[in-house]
Amino acid sequence: IREITGEAYVAALQAARRPYQDGYYAMYSSLLNGIVTDPVLMQLPIDDHLVHRGDGVFDTFKCVGGAIYNLDAHLQRLERSAASIGIRWPGGFAALRDLSVRTVRAGGHPECSGRVMLARGPGSFGVSPYDPPEPALYVIAYRLGAPFMALHPAGARVRRSRVPPKPAQFAEIKNCNYLPNVLMKREAIDWGVDFVAGYDADGHLTEGATENVGIVTRAGELVFPRLENILAGTSMLRLMELAREQVSAGALRAVAARDITEQEVFGAAEVLIVGTTINVVAAVEYEGRAIGSGAPGPVWRALSRLLERDIAGNSALRTRVFDRGGGGG
Repeated sequence: IREITGEAYVAALQAARRPYQDGYYAMYSSLLNGIVTDPVLMQLPIDDHLVHRGDGVFDTFKCVGGAIYNLDAHLQRLERSAASIGIRWPGGFAALRDLSVRTVRAGGHPECSGRVMLARGPGSFGVSPYDPPEPALYVIAYRLGAPFMALHPAGARVRRSRVPPKPAQFAEIKNCNYLPNVLMKREAIDWGVDFVAGYDADGHLTEGATENVGIVTRAGELVFPRLENILAGTSMLRLMELAREQVSAGALRAVAARDITEQEVFGAAEVLIVGTTINVVAAVEYEGRAIGSGAPGPVWRALSRLLERDIAGNSALRTRVFDRGGGGG
């Protein structure tokens, strides 16, 4: 083991570069007060409480066709999460928004994901949130994953998670202590399914590892779990708004948020899984049993089209980052 100092440090990082880093486009760091586009320079200090305590919050958005979709909703949720654990970015909402746009633009990719992490900041290796003198902000633009159904048009398989649910106080906060979510994702991979769904102590449906889960009843109701026990997904809330148009058109009977039992999941006409990257997914199997007809259903088809159209063409929710011709600008 050699001692590495100065320029040798950067050289060592370059030598250790891995292929997956090619999908990292740009990173803003408040500690640098600037943006880097070399992936090996996208570093966080080890004494940031985000790193060694998970003490921070984050939110993830996506840029499609050169515009960020529903950015304000993501940043408003970030601020709510931060406020609940006593973190506030001095620049406020306007600065968070501006830095998000600037970072995506610096990455040069009109199709990308963006993540904003608001951290307690560096200052000690202790647990006290009062040790760091000020918070830190990191914004990352990186490769966007394809919507799930584009890769798996036959639909998704789901099992019941064995990971205990988060207490309501923490379920509502999109915090960086994501160990329960990691373990849920591990379950899905180890079991050879696409997603898992959690349940609370009363046997009511909660959410997936990083997704919201809802059902379409045989009576034609679109139902998601009560918001008190889950993270209020921006895609889920937007989808519920769009779905109300289907109620007016007579394609759905109602849109609601209430407790959902596992028996209702087994008996549902359709089960929908919703997230920022995956869009709307049709779950066709739950615990080895077919859901509805065992194929993506008509409500999924209608809502998926509505959400895709909203993402691509709703100018009120699209924050333009790039010129229509592509990257740069």
